[in-house]
Amino acid sequence: MNYLAHTYLSGDNDDIKIGNFLGDWVKGSDYLNYSEDIRTGILLHRNIDSFTDRHPIVHLSAGRFQQRYAKYSGIIIDILYDHFLASNWSAFNEMNLHDYVNRIHNIMLNNLEILPERLQNHLPGFMNERWIERYATIDGIRDVLDTMSKRTSLPNETEFAISVMEAFYDNFRYEFFDFFGQIIEFVETKFMIPIYRPES
Repeated sequence: MNYLAHTYLSGDNDDIKIGNFLGDWVKGSDYLNYSEDIRTGILLHRNIDSFTDRHPIVHLSAGRFQQRYAKYSGIIIDILYDHFLASNWSAFNEMNLHDYVNRIHNIMLNNLEILPERLQNHLPGFMNERWIERYATIDGIRDVLDTMSKRTSLPNETEFAISVMEAFYDNFRYEFFDFFGQIIEFVETKFMIPIYRPES
């Protein structure tokens, strides 16, 4: 799961959203330096990652990228599943995606002083490039993967990833919805956080 899924799976509590957003930037027991709700968000982030990493549906999806991405296949699935969340956003939230992303940006900016310094440095580019919204389109995913392959150790296999996404798009979409229903249930049951979904 990536930033959009992590914030969505935090319910309506802004401090839990903050903790879930910054989860990857806080290591070990450093989470104890934060307030109770932010600590909950960080632990929620870790539990979401663990649930995702061991889930057979995620393994099925990731296996299609194994040939070129090997251990990085899970990162591609994190991005791809956020794509399906973003591109089907109205099924999960009544606020449009642009306004929701603005809300997340404002929450982070209003609490900038408590964020890890590396995350503070990362946020301006992340926000200016509207990183979360770009997940909603295949072209946006291509841009994200190209950027990540230049800035991180992610292999430069963007066109391979896009070709697999397009070839198995309906399979991935089905797997996402199946998995995401299960992770919503997991969060609601283990953390007692209600996850809002519009009435169908």
